[in-house]
Formats: sequence, C-alpha cells, structure tokens
Amino acid sequence: MNQRVFGVAGWKNSGKTTLTCKLVEEFTRRGFRVAAVKHAHHGFDVDHEGTDSHRHRKAGAGEVAIVSGRRWVIMHELGDAKEPSLDDILAKLSPCDLVLIEGYKRENHPKIEARRAAAPDRAPLSDIDASIRAIAADHAIGDEKIPVFSLDDISGIADMIALETGLGETAA
Repeated sequence: MNQRVFGVAGWKNSGKTTLTCKLVEEFTRRGFRVAAVKHAHHGFDVDHEGTDSHRHRKAGAGEVAIVSGRRWVIMHELGDAKEPSLDDILAKLSPCDLVLIEGYKRENHPKIEARRAAAPDRAPLSDIDASIRAIAADHAIGDEKIPVFSLDDISGIADMIALETGLGETAA
C-alpha cells in the first residue's frame, strides 16, 4: 500500500461507523481529500429491484455502471470469485490524501480500535493485533500500552492519525 491509510476496527456495535464518519468530516474540514472503504460481513446491495440497473445485473451483466451529473458507481458481481483483497480495493480508488478503512480488523494496516461499553463483544483487539495504534472508548480503559482516547475526541484522534500517517495538520 503506497497510500496513506488508517483503519477503524472493533467488534459489532463498537462505534466504528460513527467514528469513521466523524473522522471523514474532520479531515475534510481540515482541507484533505478523503476516501473511505467499508467492509461488510453480510450480503449488501446498493441497487434495488425495479431499477433499470438492477434489471441489467439480473440479466447477467458482470458489471453495471450508473452515471449521473452528481455521482457514478460501478457494481461488480463476484459470482463464484472470492472477495477482493483490501489492496485490490485500494488500488481502484482515485488519488486522495487519506483513506479511512472501516472494518478489515484482521488486516495489517495501522488502525484505532473502537470500544463501547454497550457492545456485545468487548474482548480487546489490541491484545492480539500489533497494528492497533490507539483505542477510542466511551468508558474508562486502564493499563494499556497504547494511547487511549475518548470516542468523542475526534480532533485528538485526527491529530494522532495525521502524525502516524505523515499527513500533516492541514492540507497544503
């Protein structure tokens, strides 16, 4: 990976999506171009029955592009092929200053671990993953060897990510 990447990892309902969105907002406010990659463990669809593009896919198109004056998307059907690697997905992104990666907790990129007291699974990932650089939690965490932030300390977390990735405090 030659891009600046930083991940947000954690168990289900640990606050990953909220933290990722707030970090996208913060880095964008600082003037950076940010891309986001979200890993889903379940089937998902961005296209729905009744749309023309859905009909194209159901007819057998391996890829369908939807293009408008505001956005575009290419949907690629995997069929029997295996899920692409994170590196494969990163290679498809347009140039940007920072890629924030939500999920992919078993990959080896630098990341922050999100923890919420209400999450069903609270086993610390940082105990088994050396690529976790910090923890963001909504409850007190003690006896850690890595920095611990409040889940609400978006500016502090963004500063740590900027330092870790060599991004700088604001876009040039």
